[in-house]
Amino acid sequence: MEIIFSLANINGAATWFIEAIKGYSVIAIHGEMGAGKTTFISAVCRQLGVKEPISSPTFSIINEYSGNHNTIYHLDLFRLSSEMEAQEAGVEDCITSGNLCFVEWPEKLPHFFNNALHCYLEVVSNDSRKIRINA
Repeated sequence: MEIIFSLANINGAATWFIEAIKGYSVIAIHGEMGAGKTTFISAVCRQLGVKEPISSPTFSIINEYSGNHNTIYHLDLFRLSSEMEAQEAGVEDCITSGNLCFVEWPEKLPHFFNNALHCYLEVVSNDSRKIRINA
């Protein structure tokens, strides 16, 4: 499954994405630096009822949000260099919690995400992106 969307229609893409990921709790988001992973995850979180400010977890590693009746984790593994660092940061706790968990840079710890739904965000043009879901 895939969709190409303009940045002006990111909310519509986020709604489509939420329907497409139903039944999964760990969503691994792959994409190059600057592809818009955090921007897309932010739009998805807004559609899921997150009211608080959403920011990149690049330095905190994990951000936790409250959505419509659930907890949502947003992880960015870019800065992690080992499994030990991931465990100390609480990555495993998040991905085994059963809560919705969006993970940027999952390729840093691939064995953690064997059962995740893998999604790929690509730049199509300056104002459009493609997201592909591999179920």
